[in-house]
Amino acid sequence: MASSWRLIVDGPLDGALNMALDRAAQLAREEASIPPTLRLYLWKRPTVSLGRFQTRDSVDRDAARTRGVDVVRRPTGGRGVLHDDEVTYSIIASVEDGVPRGVTAAYMHLCGPLVAAYRALGIDARITENDKASAASPACYLATTRADLSLGEKKLAGSAQVWSGSTVLQHGSFTRTRDLAREREVFGLSEEEMRRLASHAVVMSDVAGTMPTPDEIIGAIVSAFERALRIRLVPGAHTAREAELAATLIDAARLVTMTSAST
Repeated sequence: MASSWRLIVDGPLDGALNMALDRAAQLAREEASIPPTLRLYLWKRPTVSLGRFQTRDSVDRDAARTRGVDVVRRPTGGRGVLHDDEVTYSIIASVEDGVPRGVTAAYMHLCGPLVAAYRALGIDARITENDKASAASPACYLATTRADLSLGEKKLAGSAQVWSGSTVLQHGSFTRTRDLAREREVFGLSEEEMRRLASHAVVMSDVAGTMPTPDEIIGAIVSAFERALRIRLVPGAHTAREAELAATLIDAARLVTMTSAST
């Protein structure tokens, strides 16, 4: 009999709250107060998330304010990502839920359903085989790792992880469209980096015959996870314990906020 995981689908939320909820769910799973969870969510405003080890000057905060972009700190590692027109996923599960120990093994286990979801949407994604990086660039899409998904030689999507005891949080994005000019400004990318970004990375609008809606993407992800992991996803909600934990985490996640925007 398939094991049950919780499914949470959130509409557009503040970026710092999104990051705090992901981390809160991981901490709650580690203390066994929630079941393993697949969370799918959107963003209220364009938001840069910086990896947990990146410095604040990895993004041009003045350009972010001018462009109406929030900046937040992710609980996971990796480089900066500009989130906007996308569906973001987070997986919160432990070794007791079948996730193998170790970053590489866990990525291979959890990225399989992501590949299946993309293929259900007509995009022939594959797990990236080799690491490539631009050492100086703060932008995620100018580096590829074996935690990423590729389409041919081009980077399609990235993922990032953090472990807490025996519990992993992995999240990443199904990006529909991208604003290259805004990305250039907030990350301060050079002309050469922009050429590389345009030629070595793709998003769904570049390759999808018919652009899937967010609801279609969510449906494909849910079906792929149930089949690939042999689980049953049961719709649920954030618990009081998660809300309590998120409230203690949100301020640390928030770096730049568009105070003139509604929250």
